[in-house]
Amino acid sequence: MLACLGVVAFSLTFPATAWGLESFGPWSFVAVRSVLAAAIAGGFLLAARAPLPARRHWPGLAVVAGGVVVGYPLLTTLALTTATTSHAAVVVGLLPLTTAALSALRTGVRPSRRFWAAAVAGAAVVLGFTLAQSGGSLSAGDGYLFAALLACAAGYTEGGRLARDLPGWQVIGWALVACLPLNLAGAAVGLAYEPVHLGVHGVAGLLWAAAGSTFLGLYVWYRGMAEIGAPRASQLQLAQPLLTLLWSVALLGEQLSPAAPAAACAVLVCIAVTQRAQSG
Repeated sequence: MLACLGVVAFSLTFPATAWGLESFGPWSFVAVRSVLAAAIAGGFLLAARAPLPARRHWPGLAVVAGGVVVGYPLLTTLALTTATTSHAAVVVGLLPLTTAALSALRTGVRPSRRFWAAAVAGAAVVLGFTLAQSGGSLSAGDGYLFAALLACAAGYTEGGRLARDLPGWQVIGWALVACLPLNLAGAAVGLAYEPVHLGVHGVAGLLWAAAGSTFLGLYVWYRGMAEIGAPRASQLQLAQPLLTLLWSVALLGEQLSPAAPAAACAVLVCIAVTQRAQSG
């Protein structure tokens, strides 16, 4: 149940961001979101009396911070200023494959040929969908999304390595706290130069992105993953792109093209094959 709650929280990230952009500019939204998440994380770390990470952990935490706290939220938010949430959900559905590939390169593990064949097939599906939706060429929003994939995969890979020594929630907690000075400065500059029009949707989106997606989602996800194991938990995450497509219709009123759910299901199949290849 905890892992399922994490997947649901992650699937709401793009709709929440789309709502937040109704009230905030992209730069101020990301900075304020991270400041709020860092405040929550800092409270949990203080309440648990968590010790400071060892010096050897900080380079890895810097990668997590750059990828998960700054890079991925900023790049996907910039993408959502021009792309729909359904389009972004399909492209970012490639994240598990990207993470697995970077993890293999980082750890030196050699996955099977079946794994790489499925990974390449998934990438081809997403690239084909993206080109078809963008009129045959990649848009700026697509560039942001593909860069976000690499940033988040790097953060997940390094976070998974650090989670061998630190509790997973402390990994994201310390990464958020480490970025707090940068995000405070970013929030001050962003709020000064980008217009703010507070509304119910904008505030709700900001609060969910900060508390639900950035911290609570990762907290319950890591707790659930610790109980049932990473392979089983990763199977649950296969539903995330499809859930985001449902939220985009229910919360944002988007009209899905027939290609979106078809591409999402094709990517899901490719990811399932890679999971079986890894576990085999």
